[in-house]
Amino acid sequence: MMSTCSQLLRALRGGAHDQALAALYALDEDPRRLEEARRRAADIVEDFARRFDGEVQGAALFSGPGRTELGGNHTDHQHGRVLCASVDLDMLACAAPNGRNTVRIVSQGYPALEIDLDDLSPKKEEQNTSAALVRGVAAKIKELGYPLSGFDACAVSTVLSGSGLSSSAAYETLVGNIFNHFCCGDKLDPVTIAKIGQYAENVYFGKPCGLMDQMGSSVGGAVFIDFNDPAAPVVEQVGYDFTKSGHALCIVDTGSSHGDLTDDYAAVTREMGAVAAHFGKTVLRDVPLEEFRAAIPALRQECGDRAVLRAMHFYDDDRTANLEAAALKNGDFDFFLTLVNQSGLSSSLHLQNTWSVHNPQQQAIPLALAEAERLLDGGAVRVHGGGFAGTIQAWVPQGDLEAFKNGMEALLGQGKCHVLRIRPVGGCVVAE
Repeated sequence: MMSTCSQLLRALRGGAHDQALAALYALDEDPRRLEEARRRAADIVEDFARRFDGEVQGAALFSGPGRTELGGNHTDHQHGRVLCASVDLDMLACAAPNGRNTVRIVSQGYPALEIDLDDLSPKKEEQNTSAALVRGVAAKIKELGYPLSGFDACAVSTVLSGSGLSSSAAYETLVGNIFNHFCCGDKLDPVTIAKIGQYAENVYFGKPCGLMDQMGSSVGGAVFIDFNDPAAPVVEQVGYDFTKSGHALCIVDTGSSHGDLTDDYAAVTREMGAVAAHFGKTVLRDVPLEEFRAAIPALRQECGDRAVLRAMHFYDDDRTANLEAAALKNGDFDFFLTLVNQSGLSSSLHLQNTWSVHNPQQQAIPLALAEAERLLDGGAVRVHGGGFAGTIQAWVPQGDLEAFKNGMEALLGQGKCHVLRIRPVGGCVVAE
């Protein structure tokens, strides 16, 4: 279907895309939430029409969701197993072909960007910018053999900055789906779009991330991923209905900054890699657990105690992520919660990514974890994402949600406890 903005607006306001919006945002029976989603979608279409040619044919609405890590903390870069899920916070864009060889994107709250598709080489001056991600996604799609063409887009985001929900992966997924629709005939599958996003982030943006973030955003729902072969990861959607769990998912912002933590993150990879190198391997997944345990006395001398503890965490959390996925597939949410708590304890004691040794006075995550554990009765809590600063994740019994939210915000400030839903749909074309 080839729609103009006015046609797309009429369809949205008339309820023609309500089913798609309900699937994206895990809407319940509350009509106010559906109305809010419909209004947000219409607003971004109107914004596009104001900034670009609103009567151009081919206008469509696209979404790239944020993601939450459910299990497997810092296991992916060692070719381990992870459990992640897309959430109902996303980047939403209205886009249309522009008949030019350029991409123009206006994201609300950010400077407009323009990318010349005739020049897709990495730019040092673009590192750590959205322009780098767009250029990188375009370059990889061209490398895959698809003819590129330009488009215009207006985007808006609800993905919380610094929340561990991976706004960069949401953006890569969003842009990847726009290119896929306009240039590739929707032939790229979600796993390929995730790999394209990782390439853009590694090579163009300058961040040596793993693939979990992009997979969680692109594939959608709860996703179990085995990175034993990173070039061909085993990806499995876990068909669990989280609305039946009796628990709410909360991401709590501790107010601590991810700035100046590059060395902390790099040390995790470096120390795990040093343990693997003792055995002539590059990653811990290739080192049998029994060999690692037998070598611990020598590893303490060669790599240091922290490296040994971080390797212990890898083996424990790699196994835990697998068990978590199995628990959800079996419908055993209570056991899943037990495993979440175990993962959180391993991250705190072994991985040691809840505070930075470079700033020991700042321990917002341990403080938030302690308060969450005090408030919880029958739930689970863990550090969320890369750690050292940022957010924690909690599974809170629905009956205790108000008290938990009030307690955490009394400690950290109003608006710091965000109640999310697991979104069953990944990156997609929402409406056209």
